[in-house]
Amino acid sequence: MKERASNDSRTETDQLGSLPVPREALYGIHTARAMENFPLLARAVHPELVAAYGAVKQAAAQTNRDLGVWADDPEKAEAIGRACAEMAAGGLREHVVVDALQGGAGTSLNMNVNEVLANRALAHLGLPPGAYGRVSPLDDINRHQSTNDTYPTALRIAAIRLIRRLEQELVGVQEAFQAKERQFAHVVKVGRTQLQDAVLTTAGREFAAYAEAMNRDRWRVYKCEERLRVVNLGGTAIGTGVAAPRRYIFLVTERLRELTGLGLARAENLVEATQNQDAFVEVSGMLSACASNLVKIATDLRLLSSGPDAGLGEIRLPARQAGSSIMPGKVNPVIPEAVTQAGLLAMGHHQTIAAACGMGSLELNPFLPLVAHCLLESADVLARACDVFRRHCVEGIEVDEARCRAHVASSTATLTALLPRIGYDAASEIARAARQRGRSVRELAIASGRLTEAEFDALTSPEAVCRLGEPEARAPRTGPGETT
Repeated sequence: MKERASNDSRTETDQLGSLPVPREALYGIHTARAMENFPLLARAVHPELVAAYGAVKQAAAQTNRDLGVWADDPEKAEAIGRACAEMAAGGLREHVVVDALQGGAGTSLNMNVNEVLANRALAHLGLPPGAYGRVSPLDDINRHQSTNDTYPTALRIAAIRLIRRLEQELVGVQEAFQAKERQFAHVVKVGRTQLQDAVLTTAGREFAAYAEAMNRDRWRVYKCEERLRVVNLGGTAIGTGVAAPRRYIFLVTERLRELTGLGLARAENLVEATQNQDAFVEVSGMLSACASNLVKIATDLRLLSSGPDAGLGEIRLPARQAGSSIMPGKVNPVIPEAVTQAGLLAMGHHQTIAAACGMGSLELNPFLPLVAHCLLESADVLARACDVFRRHCVEGIEVDEARCRAHVASSTATLTALLPRIGYDAASEIARAARQRGRSVRELAIASGRLTEAEFDALTSPEAVCRLGEPEARAPRTGPGETT
């Protein structure tokens, strides 16, 4: 049934009928239907995906212009090119209003982009929105394209850009941990396994391990780009290039590579590249591994700073805000808690992406909007989490050296460092005595006569506890009148 337009609207028509659209809106009837059909997340698509889509449309428009599509109307070609360049530069995103989750494999987003670009081109020509006889969303903006090749291509570009940012943020976190490694290299402390005292280590070595984990994530993330650079642009509906000229298929990816500065390449098998989206699962898996490391490290920092009076209290995190509305003086580890939540979100998104990519059917995966939402949000939230982690937490961490020394002096973990000198049985005897008599391991070990104060300090020095293995075999030293 045809609906009548008011003074504030214009009427547009598609194969299902007619609808009124706000008179000055840059979107059209296809977008209006999508807004009604998909009120799911109540969130627009990621802005980086919009900009990437603009770049895809710009490459297509330039290729079509070079092939002479608008040879008799250069003003139209110029107006379309200007509109696409605006979107590719990050503009016009407020007019891309469809929900991030949508049926149709992303057709609603593609049509929203087509309509916005057509109406923006019309504005450059001095014409009102909806004058599609001059610039058509389908016959001009979508010329030689399909949602099925433009959407995954735009998603790959957006993902590469966000992952590059994540890589840089990971470098920042890695360098912050490396700075703490140097700063805390002299601080001997108790190392723990299964949350129980184990052996001595240094705070510097502990933070060095965090830095190495971030370095590994950095290289994983760097490698993601290689998985994403192969695109199916030019394949149109199912990868056969139907309705697109052969010259267009060979040229459009080259033009897109020039416009974006990314090392994009056309897939050798466009049908396969349209069918299967396992590359997104692989990339998401690398992001999930990164998230897992962030969660582990953030959990460690919370534990090491616990108390501070009745917990481990070996490090002090920067105080960012009051911790309680009822408990005076309480300051919570809010930054590690926030980073943990970001990591858990990305890990959950990975499961969703794996399921969605596995549910592709025959020649197409209709669930790419969900993949796009989860993948781009994961890369984005992890990059933001790394930035916050570095600036508001890691760079300001301090070690409580007195607390660490006290733990070393009293913990039976210290006895492991003495094994080469006094042997296992003697160390066990000191451990039992320390627990029974409430005296420090250091005090009892020296009092036993098995080693001197200087020898104890040497065996528990930063150099000794960080040494890889023993420099030479030593016979355990016995006490007065004892043998081993």
